[in-house]
Amino acid sequence: MRLLEFQAKELFREYGINLLPSRASKTIEEAKTYAKELGYPFVIKIQVPVGGRGKAGGIQKCQNDDELELKYPQILGLTIKGEKARAILLEKMADIKKELYLSMFLNRSKRCYTIIASPEGGVEIESVKNQIIKEVGLGNVSDEIAREVAKEMKLEGKLADDFADILKKLAKLTVEKEAELAEINPLAIMQDGSLMALDGKFVTDDNSNFRHDELQKYQEKTEIEERAEKSGFSLVELDGDIAVVGNGAGLVMSTLDMLSDNGGKPACFLDVGGGATTESVYEALTLISKMSRVKGILVNLYGGIVKTTVVAEAFLKAYEDNLINLPVFSRLKGTESEKAKEMLKNSRTKIYDSIEDAINAAVLGIKK
Repeated sequence: MRLLEFQAKELFREYGINLLPSRASKTIEEAKTYAKELGYPFVIKIQVPVGGRGKAGGIQKCQNDDELELKYPQILGLTIKGEKARAILLEKMADIKKELYLSMFLNRSKRCYTIIASPEGGVEIESVKNQIIKEVGLGNVSDEIAREVAKEMKLEGKLADDFADILKKLAKLTVEKEAELAEINPLAIMQDGSLMALDGKFVTDDNSNFRHDELQKYQEKTEIEERAEKSGFSLVELDGDIAVVGNGAGLVMSTLDMLSDNGGKPACFLDVGGGATTESVYEALTLISKMSRVKGILVNLYGGIVKTTVVAEAFLKAYEDNLINLPVFSRLKGTESEKAKEMLKNSRTKIYDSIEDAINAAVLGIKK
């Protein structure tokens, strides 16, 4: 489950991570009330569970009531990467000196959490060369490790102390909520020298959500999404025409973003999860078949705990039962991938060496 920015910030606030004053709203009337509380100027930010909001015009400055009246309805009516606005966040303007990046994610293959930090924030971390990466086990981050990361970020004095404090708080939040990803981008150094989390991303582990009743309030599910959860995998419906299937929330999210960046429109986010079976993947394909807007399926699998042959068997069974009659564009790597490729060799699934090639073929194939 991927939380919206304002929801992630609710958790950040609970754990003492520095934030600017903000309020989430769903109507212009609410926004006007909150505008009086916050005071101008502030920014209004569309709340959708995908990236690229700024480029799409989903973040705007408001200096007065007239600008709020004009811009709020425009942002509320936006659709970004197939996602409509679920709320609008009003947040005080930031006086930024420098932007940093900080995140923790669950590295399933190594069974540990990994810290990623960079002195370059505000952009996708994949495009940043100057990364600090540390594997830290499954427990909280120690003061020694936090200070080590701060030092590698070339932070000194109180700034280094504050950074280490935020890292430890982010780690505590991540571990206690059993999250797959917690990200602050940017973590901004303000003109007064303080550190503020200006944006937040938080992805829960659907396999552990049952232990966290406090997170249930963030779930908004369609009938298909609820059926997917009962079947042991994660599915989020979107407004596009290419279903995105993979294993691991991070892998699926990055695939979804790459697809969007290359002109494709995702129809769903589908993570088959670490406990995928032939039966559960077949059920996933059953749900995709019920989404009439889907014109193709993009598969990005990295076999680890889940064998790629398990997914291949499900696709072959779906073809045999005439469950799906859609073009499938696939990249398979990892455990038993060569065997899976051989299994699918004469099927309607097209295999590509890289996810970039698969995405390009999917986008071109759907447009034809």
